[in-house]
Amino acid sequence: MTSGSESLPTDLAAAHALILIERAARVAAEADAQKARAERQSLDLEIERLKLLLAKARREQYGQSSERAKRLLEQLEFQLEDLEETNAEVDAAAEIAAEKPAEDTTEVRSFRRRKPARRPLPDHLPRTRIVHPAPTACPCCGGGLRKIGEDVLESLERVPAQWFVIQNVREKFSCRACEAITQPPAPSYPISRGRAGPNLLAEVAFSKFGMHLPLHRQSERFACEGVDIDVSTLCDWIGAISVALMPLVEAILAYILAGSRIHADDTPVKVLAKGKCRIGRLWTVVRDDRPFAGPDPPAAFYFYSSDRSGSHPQKLLENYSGVLQADAYSGFGALYRKSDRIREAACWAHGRRNLYDYAILKKAPIAAEAVKRIDAIFAVERELNGLEADKRLAQRIERVKPLVEDLETFLREQRKRTSGKSDIGKAIDYMLTRWPAFTLFLSDGRICLSNNAAERAIRPIAVGRRNWTFAGSDEGGRRAAAMYTLIQTCKLNNIDPRAWLADVLRRLPDHPNKRIHELLPWNWQPSDQAQAEAA
Repeated sequence: MTSGSESLPTDLAAAHALILIERAARVAAEADAQKARAERQSLDLEIERLKLLLAKARREQYGQSSERAKRLLEQLEFQLEDLEETNAEVDAAAEIAAEKPAEDTTEVRSFRRRKPARRPLPDHLPRTRIVHPAPTACPCCGGGLRKIGEDVLESLERVPAQWFVIQNVREKFSCRACEAITQPPAPSYPISRGRAGPNLLAEVAFSKFGMHLPLHRQSERFACEGVDIDVSTLCDWIGAISVALMPLVEAILAYILAGSRIHADDTPVKVLAKGKCRIGRLWTVVRDDRPFAGPDPPAAFYFYSSDRSGSHPQKLLENYSGVLQADAYSGFGALYRKSDRIREAACWAHGRRNLYDYAILKKAPIAAEAVKRIDAIFAVERELNGLEADKRLAQRIERVKPLVEDLETFLREQRKRTSGKSDIGKAIDYMLTRWPAFTLFLSDGRICLSNNAAERAIRPIAVGRRNWTFAGSDEGGRRAAAMYTLIQTCKLNNIDPRAWLADVLRRLPDHPNKRIHELLPWNWQPSDQAQAEAA
């Protein structure tokens, strides 16, 4: 762009032509800005409408939801995501239009845009400092310069994955005296006859079971990076490492069943069958003592069954002794009746959920009042979370017990006025018929008010179903349950599952089985090689 008198016309005709050009550019710029404002306003309205529908659909998920409702929820999320991307595109186009040179357009009135909040870049990431060359002399007078400060602008960057081949060289030596040949022993590999290193195996396993990326998509991604790996080869790797890691899965189960209080829950999974899909179940059993400041680390165990028969959890927990917190599934009920070693602790979130549906969707005043009283109990419990068991129990007796007694009185009075066949009567009966299980937490500071620990452990599976859709077989379901056990237990202990898997796969072949507990996520100490790779 030129400056000064060189850009101005020298005669009246040229000046008149320049004015006409500038006026046309200004009119076009104003029209573009008005169009951008209209598009943005339309998109904002549509986004707000979709957010409202999305919130409503999510709320309805607390109750019984059909497969159609789940598909609708996913479609709304995708549509909302697409609209927000379009919104950002409109913003960017408007900013570019506003930054056009002065000879092409003139300044137009800006309009308000809601920009997403920018989070600071993670502190733990390394910084690469790029110092841009500064002038050596003053651009105004040519005098010398001295540094008085600097401005630093940070941007996030990522280097794509790097592929390389490790050559393990075993040199052979011959004795000069007796001609005996010596050679160092071959190194151990994570899987027999495998050509994949521990980091690659960990990447494949974590992507499949931690990020829910099916193997065929991983194969396509690797091909885009210039490395062709057949899906069948990836399947062989997953099968081999699941066998190698099984001792750790069994150790986690033994640790969980040794706890005095556990949570349990299950979720359906589709399993491929001849001509159709059938429904299997993935179960989880969680040990988490953090709510009462327990010293033991948290852990989660998953197992698969081909149906929802109560025999599956009964077999797993037949020798367990302690408190079992779960929903009112009849399969768990048989455990309480068969053995006095297992005490039932009911989930207040489930009891509240039944009443909440009628309070919100049907505007039932009895249900609304019951939900209000239950919320008051939850509010106090949130303040007590993290206290030691004895202190927690003392506070419960002082602050929570009166609220629970008032709620019981209210529910029993309202139950007399409602029909046992009505929906609200059934919701009240759900709690009153299990009242000893609901109030067990008032006699034991270790017991939680809800079964959220198990529900949080189940949630990643529900999210993953959107990607992998179904399990290929019963054996595939069991394999997935084993890998979920390892990955979710790492997450509960704030351990990077990928780094843990890579290091454990590297060390397992030479690690004594009687010291397998040393490799459990909460006991794990990274090897020197793992620390070097992390650095």
